Amino acid sequence: MRDQIDLLATVTVLGVLEQAYFAMQVIYARRKYKISPPETTGHPEFERTFRAQANCSEYFPIFISLLWVAGIFFHQGVTAACGLLYLYTRLKYFQGYAVTAQGRLGPLYASAWLLWMLVGLALAGLLAHFLWPSSSTWMAALMWPLQLHGAW
Repeated sequence: MRDQIDLLATVTVLGVLEQAYFAMQVIYARRKYKISPPETTGHPEFERTFRAQANCSEYFPIFISLLWVAGIFFHQGVTAACGLLYLYTRLKYFQGYAVTAQGRLGPLYASAWLLWMLVGLALAGLLAHFLWPSSSTWMAALMWPLQLHGAW
């Protein structure tokens, strides 16, 4: 059982660590600009850091839910790869937003695209589960192009 979810668990823990990193950056910005909780306004760099962390936190439950559904019902490896890319784009989003509001846009679009990709994988996996519950031939057909390229 563990080998069927180990990649998903790893991406989940990395995601939690990323969220902790974002929260720590807000704490550091509060100290740097002397902005005590519960204040959320002040220096523009603090405000951008605070918003970046809040935005990432808002999407984290959606990401984790899709990661696990797609990983269990579609394919753990494909889903974990998408999950790692998502975490990377959120890191770039956070870093870009902390510098300038415009710096968030490219990574924002990339992370949104990856979330939609996870939605698609989750739906494909669930549809296959309900339509062909005892057959895994659909998965073999979907993975065949990846096998040709040596990715599997």
